[in-house]
Amino acid sequence: MPTPRSIVAVAICALLVPLAACGSSDAAADDGRPTVVVTTSILGDVVEELVGDAARVEVVVPAGVDPHEFQPSAQQAGEVRAADALVTNGGGFEGGLQATIEAAEADVPTVHALDHVEVLAVAEPGHQDEHADEEPTDEDHAAEGEEEGHADEAGEEGHADEAGEEGHDHEGDDPHFFTDPDRMADAAEGIAAFLAEEVPALATDEVADRAAAHVAELRALAVEVEEVLAPVPADRRVLVTNHEVFGYFAERYGFEVVGVVVPGGGTGAEPSAGELDELVEVIEQEDVPAIFADASSPTGLAQTLADEVGGGVEVVPLFTESLGDEGSGAETYAEMVRTNAARIAEALG
Repeated sequence: MPTPRSIVAVAICALLVPLAACGSSDAAADDGRPTVVVTTSILGDVVEELVGDAARVEVVVPAGVDPHEFQPSAQQAGEVRAADALVTNGGGFEGGLQATIEAAEADVPTVHALDHVEVLAVAEPGHQDEHADEEPTDEDHAAEGEEEGHADEAGEEGHADEAGEEGHDHEGDDPHFFTDPDRMADAAEGIAAFLAEEVPALATDEVADRAAAHVAELRALAVEVEEVLAPVPADRRVLVTNHEVFGYFAERYGFEVVGVVVPGGGTGAEPSAGELDELVEVIEQEDVPAIFADASSPTGLAQTLADEVGGGVEVVPLFTESLGDEGSGAETYAEMVRTNAARIAEALG
């Protein structure tokens, strides 16, 4: 039988142990460095390369998890609000995180990567290059001038726009810019400049030199991918993907997205039977040898389509929404890009 004294001792320990654990955790976290919270694993890797050990980089959506559908815990939402800076993809990419992001923007300096790249609209499959050879009209030039004016205005408005006013209104824009390493380099430049301005500890020559070196690596990566894809013949540069994710890749490397399994820019929609029948026809007409599926999403529907078409159509998984787990060949952004390029070249070459 436990004595009253032993019961009291156990109760005291039960109270003290969590407090001690909490205190030691806080001490480990409070090492004097600023905290940069990044929404996705893809951007998290890039930000870590930009800042090195000068900041603690915390990623909200783990590798292998679809950011479109991810829902944060209360603790994660609190970590976002307590950050020294917040880096997001933007364009509604982090669907389940939108409320958390918007709640944090009023108090946390926030940068949306999509604000720093030339964006594409979510295109209908097969129409990416429909007007590529047409001469621009006067109306086109006027529209371009108006867009540039808006971009300049957004830059002049500064952090108010970046904090959730009109500066990142990308409704209808494709948020998957990161499939083009050149655009990722543009985003990295913008993020590095933002962090240097908003986080004093990151406004150092050392961080600036590190960031410039990583941007150069991303530019080189874009050229490397071009070389990997060079053997793919022009008439084989057609893509059928699980959803609308490779528009930027297609534009950068001369491919055409002729069909997607899941309509729209996200992964949550359900294709109708008619849409699937049309996609089967497209695959047969274009003699498509592969359907490229998301490694972080179920591939059952893509496999069903491949079986319906027959003729050796394979389902090839690509890393499109997040980095991969250890050993996947996509643990970093550069590895992810290289692995995707190699698999596309092998499937279509």
